[in-house]
Amino acid sequence: MENKRVLGQSDLEIAPIIFGGNVFGWTLNETQSFEILDSFLDKGFNAIDTANNYSHWAPGNKGGESEAIIGNWLKERRNRDKIILMTKVGGRFGYDTKPNTKAAYIKEQVELSLNRLKTDYIDLYQTHYDDESTAIEETLRAYEDLINEGKVKFIGASNIKKDRLKESLEISDQQNLPKYISLQPEYNLYDRENYEKNYLSLVLENNLAVIPYYSLASGFLSGKYLSDDDFAKSARGEGIQKRYWNERGQRIVAALNDVANAYRTTASSVALAWLLAQESITAPIASATKESHLEAFQAALQIRFGEDAIQKLNEASKY
Repeated sequence: MENKRVLGQSDLEIAPIIFGGNVFGWTLNETQSFEILDSFLDKGFNAIDTANNYSHWAPGNKGGESEAIIGNWLKERRNRDKIILMTKVGGRFGYDTKPNTKAAYIKEQVELSLNRLKTDYIDLYQTHYDDESTAIEETLRAYEDLINEGKVKFIGASNIKKDRLKESLEISDQQNLPKYISLQPEYNLYDRENYEKNYLSLVLENNLAVIPYYSLASGFLSGKYLSDDDFAKSARGEGIQKRYWNERGQRIVAALNDVANAYRTTASSVALAWLLAQESITAPIASATKESHLEAFQAALQIRFGEDAIQKLNEASKY
């Protein structure tokens, strides 16, 4: 793929849509996961994001299932050198647990992740949820050890308050410790306000790669929800309807479909292309469970919006 992007201040080059691995071991079994990953790679994509606790929420799971499936695929296909592998540490394994970024915990968990992923290094190791009871320096020193041991190449952060992110970057500079090169926030056409108000200037100042999750707002921006009746057809429909199907949400969906029709493409492709057109965004994270989703990824990379289309989407989604 020609239009690769460099991940922040690193030497990692990625195709600008990242596969979201939360579906492995949840809505896709191992065989289905292998098929979709084969197709993803065949289409020129090369980055996969997962976490040590995916997909603990699925009945019968305990966490680690996603990493294990990816690891089995990497081993069977012998293609580790073709993949930029991203995983996370510190998130919960259930509703009764808390985020944990203590040094001992990170060092314990990285071994489990490496074992499941069947690799000896992780390209991007991310703080999944910030544990504010742990000193920032303790977490960064744990990452420093892992980088020195060759187990991790670069580090990033996901769910972290702006002030803690700013402080982390400052401590890295002051103490000469590894520095977060990326931020993984929730950001999409619907969920704009928190990122744009609180993080945008900080990431631009620090040249952080931004790799947003929920790029399609849990599927709300995929084009399949056009009326009240459509939500009843999906297992996740009720929750999506409650969260997004208000006046603003309906305005966004209408604008998405207008632009998709004008560009002869899909709503999903337009929603991803809008993210790709934002100055601060390196690559959105999106999940796929069928071939048509991957085709939408490809289509998103081909879209070159005119000013009118961007203005229409921005106006519909303004907060």
